[in-house]
Amino acid sequence: MPDAAAEPGTAAARDAAEEESAFSHPAVEPDSTAGYGDHPDQVIDFYAPHGGAGPGGAAPVVVVLHGGSWRAPYDRRHISPFAGFLARRGFAVASVEYRRGAEGSAAEGSGDPVAGRWPDTFDDVAAALDALPDLVRRHLPQADVRRTVLTGHSAGGHLALWAAARHLLPADAPWRTDRPTPLRGVVALAPIADFEVADKLGVCGGAARQLLGEGELFAERRPYADPALLLPTGIATTLVQGRADVDVPQAVAEAYADAAAKAGEVVGVTLLEDVGHYPLIDPAADACAVVTEEIAQLAW
Repeated sequence: MPDAAAEPGTAAARDAAEEESAFSHPAVEPDSTAGYGDHPDQVIDFYAPHGGAGPGGAAPVVVVLHGGSWRAPYDRRHISPFAGFLARRGFAVASVEYRRGAEGSAAEGSGDPVAGRWPDTFDDVAAALDALPDLVRRHLPQADVRRTVLTGHSAGGHLALWAAARHLLPADAPWRTDRPTPLRGVVALAPIADFEVADKLGVCGGAARQLLGEGELFAERRPYADPALLLPTGIATTLVQGRADVDVPQAVAEAYADAAAKAGEVVGVTLLEDVGHYPLIDPAADACAVVTEEIAQLAW
């Protein structure tokens, strides 16, 4: 007898169907790829703008950080259809790869690949953002790097929020910057935005705790990694969240927005009815068009 949770009409069944749709698109090859370091995962794919969206002039830059629970099997190729979708709508796109959990590693007791590498995952995202302006000028000459928007999905949404808050990191953090990154804004898609709430809910198989480390490490490293503790950023930020998301529930986004409000900052939260985790990056889904509009509002 099949598991009731997977029967048609259940939340699990809808989630599975949405995931299948999002992953059904063929990978979109970039126009060029450049390294920002020596490791094979330290690369950025660039997609030149192919559409006529926006008011004209130089294209804004959208930096895409893919999700996948910071785990090795999920790389930037799965989000390449979304990157291509953005390029067709007039954006210059930079899709960042970064080191994730070690290939072949497994989390104790679950069998799932380990989430992330400390500190490598953060080293890479910081290095990629620092290298980005020069790489954009070289690979996307038609782009206006002064109009850059960060976006990311799920674990990549976390990284987008974190990258925009590096000026708020503790003084001894190697990734800290003296001033805010020059961004037009951040659009975080179903982000793992509050590690305390994500940990309590067991989001993505306890990925946040795996990323930071078990025991005392989780508490010690949170001030260096948890976006909910790095507020207010002073950067326009919008969260896009499906109300039907069972992978990263709405409560995680709401916790981040509440933390921002307590810090004196207003964070936009766009909640989409009858939408789960994957339609936000699925070019075939209406939710993806909503995401594009949110990015356009900040970029143009």
